Amino acid sequence: MNDAEQATLDINGRPYNRQLMVIVLLIGAFCTILNQTILSTAFPALMDAFDISTSTVQWLTTGFLMVNGIMIPISAFLSSRFNTKGLFVIAMVIFEVGTVMAWLAPSFPVLLAARLVQAVGVGINMPLMQNIMLTIYPPEKRGAAMGINGLVIGLAPAIGPTLSGWVIDNFSWRWLFGMIVPIAGVVIVASFFLVKNVIPNNKPHLDWLSVILSTAGFGSMLYGFSSVGDKGWTDPVVLASIIIGAILVIFLVLRQNKLDEPFLEFKVFASGEFTLATILSSIVMMAMVGVELVIPLYLQIIHGMSAFHSGLTLLFGALLMGIMSPITGNLFDRHGAKRLAVTGMFILTVGTLPFAFITRETPTIYIIFLYAVRMFGISMVMMPVTTAGMNSLPFNLISHGTAVNNTIRQVATSVGTAIMISVLTNVTNNSKPAHTLLEQSPLQYKSQMFDATLQGYHAAFWFAVGFALVGLALTFLVTSGNGIHLELDSKDIKEGADKQ
Repeated sequence: MNDAEQATLDINGRPYNRQLMVIVLLIGAFCTILNQTILSTAFPALMDAFDISTSTVQWLTTGFLMVNGIMIPISAFLSSRFNTKGLFVIAMVIFEVGTVMAWLAPSFPVLLAARLVQAVGVGINMPLMQNIMLTIYPPEKRGAAMGINGLVIGLAPAIGPTLSGWVIDNFSWRWLFGMIVPIAGVVIVASFFLVKNVIPNNKPHLDWLSVILSTAGFGSMLYGFSSVGDKGWTDPVVLASIIIGAILVIFLVLRQNKLDEPFLEFKVFASGEFTLATILSSIVMMAMVGVELVIPLYLQIIHGMSAFHSGLTLLFGALLMGIMSPITGNLFDRHGAKRLAVTGMFILTVGTLPFAFITRETPTIYIIFLYAVRMFGISMVMMPVTTAGMNSLPFNLISHGTAVNNTIRQVATSVGTAIMISVLTNVTNNSKPAHTLLEQSPLQYKSQMFDATLQGYHAAFWFAVGFALVGLALTFLVTSGNGIHLELDSKDIKEGADKQ
């Protein structure tokens, strides 16, 4: 039987329509990912609606990312324990419940609770979709499949801030959630008919201590890094959260190596290709997310733009990344990851460097162009490198590889954001004029304050350049990654382990 025939049969040997199943998965993913960025320009409206501070409203994002990050490691167990259709439906239903709660929320605590419920569904859904895509396509076609996946992952966050700004300007903030409710509902209904069981189940034992260590460890680290922007690196709570989280994660890794059925299989790092892919994709995320946060701040503070218009300037670059993802996926299947990764990281580095020299007079079109160049480079690295890493793993470790890769990327995103914001803040504070100047010469104070802020942006962008240069050096170690890996079932793995 050829690959094409195998790919259209579920685990019970029944044929199914792969294209229709993928469409349902992608629409579901679009809803869940859109939800992550849709509140970015809605914070002022929510602060007014509920009479809350900036630090309080920020928990709608921080809390969401924390729960999302906690759920991702658990996804490997869930993918192995439950059938594909049932798990996807449950994840979408949880997301839908959270979305309805947010739509109707009478108070901020209810809205926050709704966001956390949503995050549970998203944390299950995203790794599951990646697992499904890697399972239903043979290795030589995974580049194109993951490219289509990247299209959604790229477009949804791109549309989020712009769509949010438009909805807030014309309707109530509640419709940010209300418009997602019917789409998610259609996905749930369609999934009963079109989503099939394609990931084999082995009913693994759940080690509850590992769940506790994973939840507390990654949750604590994510909280610590997310709090750096408000509290700074020297804050006792920040330091304690990061250190305690790191210690718990170390205990988690040590425990997994002793278990016959690990909750999260860290032995995936035995594959050098997978390890390199995870490091590279994390570096790219750090370089991407940090800059995505800093550029709108620059446009709002230095150019006086509204949140909506500053978000709009990033739209073209994000759309370009989304459009390029399927193209780079096809190129990966033909030529492998190395040339794409080297070229992409070079473009990312070259596109980031001019940001370190921006001034008050830098035209907005220049910012739009440079950001688009960066996103073009990222599209050539992210999915090809991730797919190459997954192709290096045995078939039965893909779910663990996906969970580990996504978890580390989530932590890296928090770390990158924390570093960029802290560098920006510290350099700005160290360079700003004395407050007495404000009374003596307000115009001079304003001018010097702008200069200090620009110095902060320059320093932050230099860090982004540093991330990109490290990534560029690592890309030369990447292999093609588009070959067919050895498909080992659990029996083969066990036999291999017994021989060692």
